[in-house]
Amino acid sequence: MVRRDPRLFGIEGTRWSLDAIKRVCDFLGNISQSGLSQLLDRLEISWKRSREHVHRPDPDDEAKLEAIFGLRDKVRASNGRLALVYLDEVTYYRQPTLANAWEQFGKQALAERSYRSDTATRVVASLDLVTGQVVHRQRSKIGVLDLVGFYRDDLRPAYGPAERIYAVQDNWPVHFHPDVLVALEEQEHLSRWPEHRPKHWPTEPSQEAKRKWGDLHLPIQLVRLPTYASWLNPIEKVWRKLKQELLHLHRLADKLDELRAEVVKFLNQYAFGSLDLLRYVGLLTPD
Repeated sequence: MVRRDPRLFGIEGTRWSLDAIKRVCDFLGNISQSGLSQLLDRLEISWKRSREHVHRPDPDDEAKLEAIFGLRDKVRASNGRLALVYLDEVTYYRQPTLANAWEQFGKQALAERSYRSDTATRVVASLDLVTGQVVHRQRSKIGVLDLVGFYRDDLRPAYGPAERIYAVQDNWPVHFHPDVLVALEEQEHLSRWPEHRPKHWPTEPSQEAKRKWGDLHLPIQLVRLPTYASWLNPIEKVWRKLKQELLHLHRLADKLDELRAEVVKFLNQYAFGSLDLLRYVGLLTPD
């Protein structure tokens, strides 16, 4: 009941109070507020802070997950002929982010900021399902040009023997821009699900994109995650690890080049794969 809108029960306001609960639950009789509070405590219902939430409206949620799990099984059984990676982007800034740290009683740990503008840096990276290998590219922005460059110059060379690479990723429209798709082989999975793109976007690749990338036919298949479900992308935990170990409370706000070099160094430690990283993100499976 307390998860529902009180107005559905004739109660004014958007949040439940003890008095409102008493009025609706009249079967409890003449219970006092303290008695009701004790009852709620026994039912493990308490007064707590809310959190922001976005409803997952994807009607194809389960079907998309089944398709991804099927591809995972197919890749694991392919003896390296096929690869599956989880792909995503992250933005970090010049200024350090706040986090808990050890400090003397009565004082707080300090995040030393720069007087310079809070410059953003973008990273696109992939995480290998089987090995934990991380392939990455860092730029001030990530758009169509950099996505194609990442696929052509970073991701594809990292999987030389593979016949096909499945890239599982979220529904950021740029991932599926016609100018990106023109650089890839014919897509088999995208047509299975409804397409969501800005209304002003073209439906066909530009002539410039055709000229530059139309002959690539990179053996990469894009696979959509369910919408509004970032927790289904294991590479998000790589970003969490990056923030925890490097970006929180960093001391390089006045040395942006050094900060960017440290991010590259962090990601490069997984350039040849890592079982520990697979275990950390939840992808390590028993033999």
